[in-house]
Amino acid sequence: MQQFKKVAFYTLGCKLNFSETSTISRLFENAGFAKVDFEETPDILVINTCSVTENADKKCKQLVRRAHKINPEVFVAIIGCYAQLKPTEIAQIPGVSLVLGANEKFNIVEHLEALEHENHTENSSAINGENEKQGAVVKFENIKQTTSFIPSHSMGDRTRSFLKIQDGCDYFCTFCTIPLARGKSRNASISDTVLEARKIAETNIKEVVLTGVNIGDFGQGEGENFFELVKALDEVNGIDRYRISSIEPNLLSDEIIQFTLENSKRFVPHFHIPLQSGSNRLLKAMRRKYLRELYVERVQHIKKLRPDCAIGVDVIVGFPGETDEEFIETMDFLKDLDVSYLHVFTYSERANTTAAKLGDPVPNQVRAQRSKQLHILSDKKKRAFYESQIGSKRTVLFESEEEEGIMYGFTENYVKVKTPFNPELVNQIQNVQLTEIDRDGVLKCNFL
Repeated sequence: MQQFKKVAFYTLGCKLNFSETSTISRLFENAGFAKVDFEETPDILVINTCSVTENADKKCKQLVRRAHKINPEVFVAIIGCYAQLKPTEIAQIPGVSLVLGANEKFNIVEHLEALEHENHTENSSAINGENEKQGAVVKFENIKQTTSFIPSHSMGDRTRSFLKIQDGCDYFCTFCTIPLARGKSRNASISDTVLEARKIAETNIKEVVLTGVNIGDFGQGEGENFFELVKALDEVNGIDRYRISSIEPNLLSDEIIQFTLENSKRFVPHFHIPLQSGSNRLLKAMRRKYLRELYVERVQHIKKLRPDCAIGVDVIVGFPGETDEEFIETMDFLKDLDVSYLHVFTYSERANTTAAKLGDPVPNQVRAQRSKQLHILSDKKKRAFYESQIGSKRTVLFESEEEEGIMYGFTENYVKVKTPFNPELVNQIQNVQLTEIDRDGVLKCNFL
């Protein structure tokens, strides 16, 4: 594959995608490619896509156009959820050369080698510019055929790594395309997952974020479970912090909460727990596995053990049939809930989902207004949580980015902290006392 020397990657979507992109990039590097930035005229661009919202689809198309402005001869390969859900549609995007589904994305180097071989044997140019005339090569299987689990972890960030511990989902919430894009819930064994964590522990990375589609479902049907994994990972030396990216409230058991907050050596006091709606009618319509009463119990149990624990919440606005009264119900529910911040998602219709067939759509303007109100509430929640942390003593893991002489980091309970840039602090965990909230909403600190 001598004609291809430089490869760039662009990742859309979730932390899980970042862990997979990083793993795939290492496959390219092992095959002799030089990894470069998007703007450095790559010979190949791999776009790892998301398809949770319509905007993610649009972003993919924009990236293809932008890549060809940088290098008109660039070979564009599309992988990820969008590629599995709509491979034929992507193949029609001008400038796309290769589309790989969920079962094929980790074999991307082999697919490129096969295309190059065809190029030599047929004296054609299926891979160097004329592909646009011939149409993209598409390789994918029905998602039911996707049963393997490929361990992945990210390595590009010196400070933290995203460790993929699980993939797929069996829940089929009515608004979600993830089961159609990633298949059934699956994972490696605890022992294999610990081996992956040990690879990270051999680097200088200080924090590991556990990622997946439905990580609380780890081990189902295999005699292992997420709680057992958490306890095993807690024993891996060389990793200072573990952070749980997101876990369903019905899978966040009392024993997981108690262990991570009271007995763990490495898990931090931070949970991200999807809610989606404060209306029980809508939760049932979404086909969620819990009602709001269980969510309250989870939050109250966490706060009873650790009042300083950060709790993030996913919320969807504009779900079909969401009335003004039900939106107000969600707002009031969240106002009274002791949580730290919100991730607000505006509902968008996705093909082949049950929600798209429900009818009674919420007008887009109303969706936007409701989203704005929730974002304002999130800002207030975050501000109140930060104010509650002033004067407390914390540990901060500082990052490498410098912005106008300032560097940033996060405490164990997910408070963003700033200090004048000092290269000796990069990727170091420091003891600090939080002093005041600056004008940008970030906390200042004194070193202890």
